[in-house]
Amino acid sequence: MLTVVFIVAAYLLGSISFALITSKLFNLPDPRTYGSGNPGATNVLRSGKKAAAALTLIGDAAKGWLAVWVAIRYSQPGEQFLMLPAAVAIAVFVGHLYPVFLRFRGGKGVATALGVLLALNIMVGLGGLATWLIMAFMFRYSSLAALAAAVATPIYAFLLGLPQEWVLACGILSLLLIWRHKSNIRNLLAGKETKIGSKKPA
Repeated sequence: MLTVVFIVAAYLLGSISFALITSKLFNLPDPRTYGSGNPGATNVLRSGKKAAAALTLIGDAAKGWLAVWVAIRYSQPGEQFLMLPAAVAIAVFVGHLYPVFLRFRGGKGVATALGVLLALNIMVGLGGLATWLIMAFMFRYSSLAALAAAVATPIYAFLLGLPQEWVLACGILSLLLIWRHKSNIRNLLAGKETKIGSKKPA
């Protein structure tokens, strides 16, 4: 029963959209009405308010980190210590992708995935972040950087010897993140993807 409570709470926490919260705080338009229409930090950045984008990034990452940290902190030794954080990691991420509060139309999950990974293992999280930063600096495409990090992080988790349940959770997160970027993949292949910092017409 406690496991179900943790998973449901994690999903609801993931469903909180910091893109909408920060946009309201800064009197910005709903991020779903311009740019890519994605309620995430990259799209909020297209509003021109870097502070709002930064707060969105921090908030979305923090909810992923908090959910998994609490699950690890309160897991009992043994099998539950491995299974509960893995289940909560997936639940909070799915909450961000398909939030009940936004009719199941959420963000693409990059920041939330980062928070989850940092809670599971800081080195895996930093490895994913480094991959994103390198790719973003080289090519200036947030989506391409996210896809590269998604492919890399389960490999990092495996090489660093994380429990197989956590490696599997990292793999599921990566597959979901890649799936949510399917339109970006099409745009990248067609040469139509918007670069970081560019203002895409509504």
